Amino acid sequence: MSTSVTRRIGLSLGADLCWPICFEEILKRLDLKIPHNCQTLNFETERVTIEPFSLTQPCRYDVVVDRLTHWYHTSREWIKKAILMDGLYVFNNPWSIQSNEKHTTYCAMAKLGLPIPETWLVPPKEYEPTNDLQITLERYAKLFDLGEVGRTIGYPMYMKPFDGGAWRGVSRIDSEQTLRTAYDQSGKSLMHLQKGVDDFDLFVRCLGIGPQFHIIKYDPAASLHDRYTMARDFVSPAEAQNLRDMTLTINSFFGWDFNSCEAIRKDGKWYLIDFANACPDSQVTSLHYHFPWLVSANLKWAIYTAATKKRFRKTLDWDPYYEVQGRETDFSKRLAGYAAIGNQRLETEAFDAFCREHLGHFDQVAREFFQSETAYRAIRLKVEALFPPHEIDTFSQLFFDRVQTWFQQQS
Repeated sequence: MSTSVTRRIGLSLGADLCWPICFEEILKRLDLKIPHNCQTLNFETERVTIEPFSLTQPCRYDVVVDRLTHWYHTSREWIKKAILMDGLYVFNNPWSIQSNEKHTTYCAMAKLGLPIPETWLVPPKEYEPTNDLQITLERYAKLFDLGEVGRTIGYPMYMKPFDGGAWRGVSRIDSEQTLRTAYDQSGKSLMHLQKGVDDFDLFVRCLGIGPQFHIIKYDPAASLHDRYTMARDFVSPAEAQNLRDMTLTINSFFGWDFNSCEAIRKDGKWYLIDFANACPDSQVTSLHYHFPWLVSANLKWAIYTAATKKRFRKTLDWDPYYEVQGRETDFSKRLAGYAAIGNQRLETEAFDAFCREHLGHFDQVAREFFQSETAYRAIRLKVEALFPPHEIDTFSQLFFDRVQTWFQQQS
């Protein structure tokens, strides 16, 4: 006779409104009772609170889906404590989020041979005053010609902070004068200059959650609610596999369960332009049509990691990737080698088998939920937080209808 055991999934949230409601409600409707190692596993979810904690205080969760450690330090330190003291599994590795800014990701992936546009880092225009600043600059700061740097990289280019920040301080640079003006205005920020990829024919954003992958045609010039387009069949199977393998490489390399990768195609070649986005946008007001995929993928990975007590990798261990890089000269073979490491670390085969065996009813339950009044209210709640009153009815219905279109097209 099996023993009933409850697995608990914690949601560490900030301003999130819509997706947690959907996550919680679908889990409840699934009513899971999964046999595992002579036990019957039940699942509960609750929202993680922010409060004082002892370093030896037990953690009640098996898995935490985290949306806070990239900016809220109390939650970050609690999560780090729970990983080290209690064996907690977390989306995503908090040490990696804390230390691996966009600069590191560009360097690491360029070394692996992934297609990164030419990128330079320039010293800041201004400095925070410190006791040794002046003497350090006098001794070691080399005068440089910003115009020459611009001519070396070529126009157009983009100036953006080395550590990212939700489009903070990003400028398109089309000339030397624009470059000098933008640099003068950058203040104390440490900036990248990255070669622009103009005349591209496709811009995509790839979402990875565990071993799951979803590719979206992206229109950065559109209004926010239309940037994630509803286009289908816009890449070949070979291109989709290539993009999945690159996304899987990035995510597994940096210990990110949940991340997005932006890529641009020009003359048949893909360029990765932004891929340090651990815990990317998850709101229905931007994802709309794609929102059910995100909620479902997030929940499936949480259930799997909780059920199997997946071991959390506390260290990143990059050596296997660099061994592939040193061994293979052909990029396609390199990428296949990197993806093999990613599939092993994210347990792709075991996850797929788990879903087939235990979550066969998941898609039908999700479909029925997203047709419900509860789903509509979750969508409307997010719309009310962002849109002016006279637009709430229109956009609530628009996003709800696009969610229905998603399911209609999956049939």
